[in-house]
Amino acid sequence: MIRNFVMGVSTLALIGLSSAAPAQQVRQGTATDARAMLQKTIAAVKANKAKALEMIAKGEGGFLDGDIYPWCFNITDGKIHPFPNPNAKTFGADIRTIKDPAGRNYGKEIFDIAQKPEGQITEVQYVFPRPGDGKPSPKVSFVTRISDLGCGVGYYK
Repeated sequence: MIRNFVMGVSTLALIGLSSAAPAQQVRQGTATDARAMLQKTIAAVKANKAKALEMIAKGEGGFLDGDIYPWCFNITDGKIHPFPNPNAKTFGADIRTIKDPAGRNYGKEIFDIAQKPEGQITEVQYVFPRPGDGKPSPKVSFVTRISDLGCGVGYYK
């Protein structure tokens, strides 16, 4: 009887531990998720730029969903605003200087896209660290201009 009880408790503990592991993984977003987040970002920045940038920086108000999050920079000086990827070391940097591990200057490409008129959304492919991982991974971002900001939202492939 005690043996069956111990076996039952052990089984429940194993089930509990095995279900805890996936909860620690960051949900992987899709291209559809990234496009939807970009539309949300556009609306928020147009409504109240300062509040939107504050919420983006903190990942609040739905501006962080798994590995999907927006990021923005000034279209004049390229200065990157804070965003909720703890692996990003780019806050305050000029986006035009950002390169991937292979040396590709995708930041200049993103900056140039933001010089286009508002409403145009362009896809950019590059390599960037996943949140919580730090390992560079293939990423695709949708980039657009919103007033005096360039903003994008990407998803990892």
